[in-house]
Amino acid sequence: MLPLSAMSRIPIFSSLSDMLRSFHHRNSAEKPRSVGVIISTYNNPLWLEKTLWGYQAQQYDRTPVELIIADDGSNDDTRKLIDRYRSEFAWTVKHVWHPDDGFRKCEILNRAIVESESDYLVFTDHDCIPQPNNLDTHYRYAQRGWFVSGGYLKLPLDASQQITQDDVRCHTIFDLKWMWIHCFATRKWNLFKRFSVFLPPSMKNWLTTTSATWNGYGSSCWRDDALLINGFNEAMRYGGLDREFGERLMNAGIQAKQCRYSLTYLHLDHTRPYEDRSIWERNHAIRQQVRKERIVQTAQGIRQHLED
Repeated sequence: MLPLSAMSRIPIFSSLSDMLRSFHHRNSAEKPRSVGVIISTYNNPLWLEKTLWGYQAQQYDRTPVELIIADDGSNDDTRKLIDRYRSEFAWTVKHVWHPDDGFRKCEILNRAIVESESDYLVFTDHDCIPQPNNLDTHYRYAQRGWFVSGGYLKLPLDASQQITQDDVRCHTIFDLKWMWIHCFATRKWNLFKRFSVFLPPSMKNWLTTTSATWNGYGSSCWRDDALLINGFNEAMRYGGLDREFGERLMNAGIQAKQCRYSLTYLHLDHTRPYEDRSIWERNHAIRQQVRKERIVQTAQGIRQHLED
């Protein structure tokens, strides 16, 4: 059960118009005073460790940082890994865990949000290695009334396995030559991705025709905006759960900021045994309802734990 003291931090609005009016009083120039990174994980300490290397290599000193591992029931190997890395970070490191009872990513993310103490939250997964300027870029793009949408390059399995700590620490994996060999040349990328590699990221963000959405591997928002919409919808399992969170943010009047080329993560390859077509279809129906009825606050979110 989550602490009752957190309940007061979740705003309740009688109407959508009241909610939107609250945004008009915010200072759009306000910047975060602290940043939290929430990394979801489940029983993959090898990939989680590579992702932790990426956060050790961050070139960021603007604000205090807390690192929160949102663990959907991993075994003791993950706990031991996190305990080993606590002393290697200058940041606060938290491990938020619940027992394994199937795919419950939304619930553990909600628990991590409540445990967080930062103004601004970056959400990612244990298989996504960030660029060294990742947190600095999230900070620079952070703006009231907006959430930030990142992008990724998916690695093949052999390249994912070969990455060493020195590769991450020395930023080798983000060199254009390395990325071309392991990402572009080995995958079926579209022409825009292949032939725009020499353009500055900001120009590619502007040129891309891909919509900015909430992506679980690398998006960020103000903590109070996550609380405003009552967190992630725990009725959803794998398949569109991140997009649904973003769609409710947009229903609340929060716009999506396209940063897919300024915030590129290297996505390590893995299988997905939890994929299920029937769950995808149910999730799709939930998202259709959210869009049609312009739902903002999910009924099955953070607050249900506080009311237990």
